[in-house]
Amino acid sequence: MTSRRQILGALGAAPVIAALGSAGAHATTAATTAAPTGGGGRVRPASIIPVTAKDTPERIIAKAAHVVPRKGQMGWQRREITAFTHFGMNTFTNREWGSGTEDEATFAPITVDADQWIRTYKAMGAELAMITAKHHDGFTLFPSRYTPHSILKSPGQPNVVRRYVDSARAHKLRVGIYLSPSDGSELPHAWHTTWIESLRKKQAEGGTLTSVELTALADGDRSPGGLGRFGNGSAVKEHTIPTLVEGDDRADDVRSGKLPTFTVHVNDYDAYYLNLVYELFTEYGPLDEFWLDGANPWADAGITQEYRFDEWFRVIKALSPDTVVFGGPNGVRWVGNENGVGRETEWSVVPTTADPRTFHGEWLLPHGPTAADIGSRARLTESGVTHLSWFPAEADVSNRPGWFHHPDQKPKSAAQLFDLYEKSVGRNATLLLNVPPSKAGTVDAADVAELTAFGERVRKVYGRPVAKNADGTTTFDRVAVREDIEHGQRVEEFAVEAEIDGSWQQIATGTTIGYQRILPLAAPVTASRVRITVLASRAEPRLGRTTLHRAAD
Repeated sequence: MTSRRQILGALGAAPVIAALGSAGAHATTAATTAAPTGGGGRVRPASIIPVTAKDTPERIIAKAAHVVPRKGQMGWQRREITAFTHFGMNTFTNREWGSGTEDEATFAPITVDADQWIRTYKAMGAELAMITAKHHDGFTLFPSRYTPHSILKSPGQPNVVRRYVDSARAHKLRVGIYLSPSDGSELPHAWHTTWIESLRKKQAEGGTLTSVELTALADGDRSPGGLGRFGNGSAVKEHTIPTLVEGDDRADDVRSGKLPTFTVHVNDYDAYYLNLVYELFTEYGPLDEFWLDGANPWADAGITQEYRFDEWFRVIKALSPDTVVFGGPNGVRWVGNENGVGRETEWSVVPTTADPRTFHGEWLLPHGPTAADIGSRARLTESGVTHLSWFPAEADVSNRPGWFHHPDQKPKSAAQLFDLYEKSVGRNATLLLNVPPSKAGTVDAADVAELTAFGERVRKVYGRPVAKNADGTTTFDRVAVREDIEHGQRVEEFAVEAEIDGSWQQIATGTTIGYQRILPLAAPVTASRVRITVLASRAEPRLGRTTLHRAAD
């Protein structure tokens, strides 16, 4: 462990470092020294570092101090707020999870005003916009060559994904896509028929049905809209991605090598999913984030679909090396709740129980993604850990109670959203804020008003440090502390002190810092100087800029 002190003028100018206990001494930058390695030589910085059986606890901690983000992860973290767009079949059936048997004509927006969506997202401060191209029901918001269950059978055939990505780029926002691995439209037809019959019997006998079962029964007279590939027990075999279809307009480019091809060993559904991935990356890219989760609404009914994540990640990396993949290697992870709140001790460096290139990373965390502690020294050094990864947190939350728009629900207030910003971006995470458009194809006016006010308040409070008073002091009620995460995340404990009327007083403490730690104070403080003391660190701390802010009117 090391201890260093950062002192800054109350205006929040560029930070300097002074030796511990020399607040009044001449300030110098901290010397960069080799971290203790626990034997085995220097640790080379990397985004994924293996742990071996020979590693001592000290060596493991030294390795953790040298886990660093990749280029795509750095850009993702700096964007802070991502707009999430859930819009699809569920918008028109007033559901959260669909069945996959819905009539494609049900998806009938009056308009798809993607420009209005994106203007709203930009006003709230988002720098990346991510749309749900396919939710668990399997209906695709783009004209895929590989499924009959898409907008091609909807009135007007609106290519929502195309309108969305074009509008986002026109407004200078980065683009992300959520493609749910789960797919109700691809449930095996014969199995589905038998399942519906069993549910009708269960209902007739007075059994209690789950929400998934009730949805299935409501649509029980219809078969799944796809080709029966999800959980059908098909064997793993060789496939070529893209799998060209009859009359495929890409054939010449594929044969000439202008478009890449991949040989993969997967089952039928994984081949289908990878073909969708290929369409999205090659026709709607570049993509800065690709989102996939592990939900399976039909698991309790006996449907199991084994995903070859290693093949998925390999293809995605080849198509777009800098894309941040939710749950993927060199990607980002779920914060562990859907409330938009990060932990007060939030580590971007975490242990995994297998190579993160082989499986969805959430399932490789030793105690799961919802554990209170996922990155402490105790977690890093416990048995079963095979790798250390840069795997930062994404705090997801919806602006409304549901992920899809429901007419009877109301949006969060600007004050609630500001609080979530401080508890996500201010706790070393990013805020993934879902804003669902209505079936009219627009974001409701009430949502727009609160989101705009939220963005304005974030910019007012955190857009620049608070100005100093006439006497040279500064009055503030927020301290934003940062590490230079290009060199990793190292700080384990720190304290904030302020010089008030000539006397240094402790005003706040914290554990992890990472990209940014915002510390709200109980009451405004007026001080001439502020200093940050690092009390515990895994290696020489590399602090970034510390700034002072005021949220109180």
